[in-house]
Amino acid sequence: MSATSAGRTDRTAVLCGLGGWLPRRRVGNDELAARLDTDDVWIRTRTGIRSRHLAAPHEATSDLAVAAGRRALANSGTPEADAVVVATTTPDRSCPATAPLVAARLGLSGAAAFDIGAVCTGFVYALTAGAGLVTSGVADRVLVIGADVYSRIVDPDDRQNAVVFGDGAGAVVLRAGHADEAGALGSFDLGSDGDQEDMITVAAGGSRLPADPALTSHAERHFAMRGKKVFRHALSRMTESARTVLDRAGLTVDDVDRFVPHQANLRILRTVAAGLGLPADRCATHVETAGNTGAASIPLALAHDHANRALRPGGRVLLTAFGGGLTWGSCLLTWPDLPPAAEPAHQEEESAP
Repeated sequence: MSATSAGRTDRTAVLCGLGGWLPRRRVGNDELAARLDTDDVWIRTRTGIRSRHLAAPHEATSDLAVAAGRRALANSGTPEADAVVVATTTPDRSCPATAPLVAARLGLSGAAAFDIGAVCTGFVYALTAGAGLVTSGVADRVLVIGADVYSRIVDPDDRQNAVVFGDGAGAVVLRAGHADEAGALGSFDLGSDGDQEDMITVAAGGSRLPADPALTSHAERHFAMRGKKVFRHALSRMTESARTVLDRAGLTVDDVDRFVPHQANLRILRTVAAGLGLPADRCATHVETAGNTGAASIPLALAHDHANRALRPGGRVLLTAFGGGLTWGSCLLTWPDLPPAAEPAHQEEESAP
């Protein structure tokens, strides 16, 4: 029974399912060091990353999204959803969107389905959109997926970025419920600064500059990031956004039980947590073994924490992210009592999606 049919007017989006997926191939630092001018100590010191997972040549973003979405739906207790929102920087094709294909492969043909492109902030943007669909009454159940295959756009010989990014997908299911339920999504904050669009970019491949090898350079056709500037902006924007949602909820950092930031690198995570006044043991980290998985990083970190019982039902969870655009965003929710979930890794007994 929906919130409105029960006579309630506080219709709210409630998180009721969770799932993650990582490609089978795990790449450790030593493998990268063998072909790049680097070593394991340099990578771990700068990023905190020990390994990452990379998609196989035949795997696309939709494949990872379907696998994560299937796990989230199973965890929610029903395979049904009225809408599918996919946050990604690496869609299967520039046209059409990836979400309708994902919906069809999950048996959700006819459901509303669309992509969101906000780079590493994509999941928070998609979560906001999904919550809006629920609270407006457009949908009763929404599958929200963050999925990226960065290995398709990062130059494998680019030492700065090849050691940071990995591939993966994470998903949650939202249902209509009440604001006082565990799992209810609370305050949101979103922002952008298009004047800084060149700070994180793939220059070629769009209508501004088609990816014609005769007209573009190798560098223009791959992911580029101004690391030092991104670091400074990420710290300030994530910290400010997180404080904004707490202020809107009338809460302080002392009320936060778990902090789940975008898994950019370990230095950023710990610095943002420290800037907010949160102890390190309340900050979720999954970047060490998955790398920066873009829009997938927050739901993957949630899946990892849930599998390891680091999330307490009823606890307040604060999400925050920063990405290209520039974009940033945060969300506050209470954690639901979900069934046990598998680790967000490719299980040997499961076939590729």
